[in-house]
Amino acid sequence: MSAPGIDPRVLDALQNASSLELFQLSTLIERLLADPRRIIAVRKDMHLGQTVRFVDWRDGSLRQGKVVAMRETQVTLQDLRERKEWKLPYAAIEPPQPDDPAAPAQAQAPEPPAAPRPTRNDFRCGEKVAFEDKYLQTVVGTIVRINSRTATIDPGDGTHWRVGFALLRHVVDV
Repeated sequence: MSAPGIDPRVLDALQNASSLELFQLSTLIERLLADPRRIIAVRKDMHLGQTVRFVDWRDGSLRQGKVVAMRETQVTLQDLRERKEWKLPYAAIEPPQPDDPAAPAQAQAPEPPAAPRPTRNDFRCGEKVAFEDKYLQTVVGTIVRINSRTATIDPGDGTHWRVGFALLRHVVDV
């Protein structure tokens, strides 16, 4: 069994490992790959329509695909060779290089001007707001206090969060 890009010594050591050791290694690797910092490292320079390289899990080869959707933990790519869609974890994507001169030139529409960042004056006590915590989970709650730089948010689960205004967004009940 040969895998492209894998050191033969590592492969040999894995062949000699017990099933329990392989399982422990597998769970550790899954935990490391699910780390939000790793996901953000790949996502930060990625955008819709961009061409990226990804690992084909069937044979371990690198292929090219166009980004068609970006979700919290996975990205949807359209394979440029087979025109097939792939839903892959961000770990399967080669991190794009922001200023890579070797990258193929892409026709990009000019980015619209960024929306102004919310400030203290955009929020009032009692309003429903949302923000992302450090694990990229959306937290929805009510503003219970406003300070000069942060708002205190009560999500209703017994916790309170102090969040900067630039990280908050209004939630509209439908």
